[in-house]
Amino acid sequence: MTQTPMTTKTFVMYPSLGVGHLNPMVELAKHLRRRGLGVVVAVIDPPDNDAVSADAMARLAVVNPSITFRLLPALATPDVGAHPIKRSHDTLQLANTVLRDFLRSLPAVDALLLDMFCVDALDVAAELAIPAYFFFPSQASALAVFLHLPYYYPNLPSFSEMGKAAHLRFPGMPPIRTVDMLAMLQDKESEATKVRLYQFKRMTEAKGVLVNSFDWLEPKALKALAAGVCVPDKPTPRVYCIGPLVDAGKKGTSGGERHACLAWLDAQPQRSVVFLCFGSMGAFPVAQLKEIARGLESSGHRFLWAVRSPPEEQSASPEPDLERLLPAGFLERTKGRGMVVKNWVPQAEVVQHEAVGAFVTHCGWNSTLEAIMSALPMICWPLYAEQAMNKVFMVEEMKIAVPLDGYEEGGLVKAEEVEAKVRLVMETEEGSKLRERLVETRDMALDAITEAGSSEVAFDEFMRDLEKSSLENGDRS
Repeated sequence: MTQTPMTTKTFVMYPSLGVGHLNPMVELAKHLRRRGLGVVVAVIDPPDNDAVSADAMARLAVVNPSITFRLLPALATPDVGAHPIKRSHDTLQLANTVLRDFLRSLPAVDALLLDMFCVDALDVAAELAIPAYFFFPSQASALAVFLHLPYYYPNLPSFSEMGKAAHLRFPGMPPIRTVDMLAMLQDKESEATKVRLYQFKRMTEAKGVLVNSFDWLEPKALKALAAGVCVPDKPTPRVYCIGPLVDAGKKGTSGGERHACLAWLDAQPQRSVVFLCFGSMGAFPVAQLKEIARGLESSGHRFLWAVRSPPEEQSASPEPDLERLLPAGFLERTKGRGMVVKNWVPQAEVVQHEAVGAFVTHCGWNSTLEAIMSALPMICWPLYAEQAMNKVFMVEEMKIAVPLDGYEEGGLVKAEEVEAKVRLVMETEEGSKLRERLVETRDMALDAITEAGSSEVAFDEFMRDLEKSSLENGDRS
């Protein structure tokens, strides 16, 4: 990758609370460092320690020595009785003083790159005349929906009152069922919804938004954003698709030792294994685990499945008791063609393995990009956050996945549904067409990140726009 032909700049990256917000920022930081740019990741250490930021940051600092990490103390404590989303927002808002002092202490700051929930830091950036941009680690389609929501939702009843089958229509987007919108937005009068709508509306004040996607994948969303129809009363910030930014994995190593599941995959035929993995928070009740097991067994296909203890048991039993949680005799009957792993697998490496032929995923955007980069068809089982929205775009717009039925509102996905969708992807003509689409999608993703590709061009445009903003700020000061 070529270095941007400009004087070296220093970027300060400011993630929201929680490891889930820190990790994508670090992927962007690595991208910036490869271009020879200076990067400082400033992380607020929350007063209630609910984000384990210090430990996570320490681990990331060890493996990324070229990136500077700074932990900033949260000097004020928000209302502990508030909704977690309100408390997180208040923590970041109260941290503005600490952020301001930190930025002033640095020799130079050329841009502030903000997490989508750090909107109040825009005030600090304006006060110090620092250009502020958002990094949106999900896809442009979700960004288009979020930017439009503050204008769209006030004219509707609460989503929860509209009926599960009601469809919402956003500019440039396929229809989205109310049940597939974020759980925290279902009640428009709730504290959580009000915070999110405030954050989405303030995002429009930034100079631009860096998005972890690529132009070819989302033409309709990008057209709607560029046309300004998502934000009707003010200019829409410039959107730069600079992805996919993904963890490339270690190509078979993890902490110096190869995980046992990779050796098991080595012994399986090409594209024969169904991989089931649901992220760091993906845990199911016992009844659901048994349904998944029965569906996998009935399908007759090979499988690799990462299983966590049920949510209600995790604090007492972090190590899942597979014999108790799965149907009697399941592990013995599927021995040889199936492997169940407790808690964790090296996902970035597994999805790249040639033995894997399908991925049952929670639709986290990072997992989706990893699958795209491996041309791996997906079976969608969204669990939380914006994952059900992601599912809609993946299935309806991008055509890179098929959905499972029955997951909505904590419902039970039946064994027959698991078996049917596994068979569809692994055995049918529809599955073959899905695989062809994924090969095309991967090739376009790889093309986007070549030197003359759309994502590299977009990043160069971002740097030129930043240079222009810096000159304008310099003229005003």
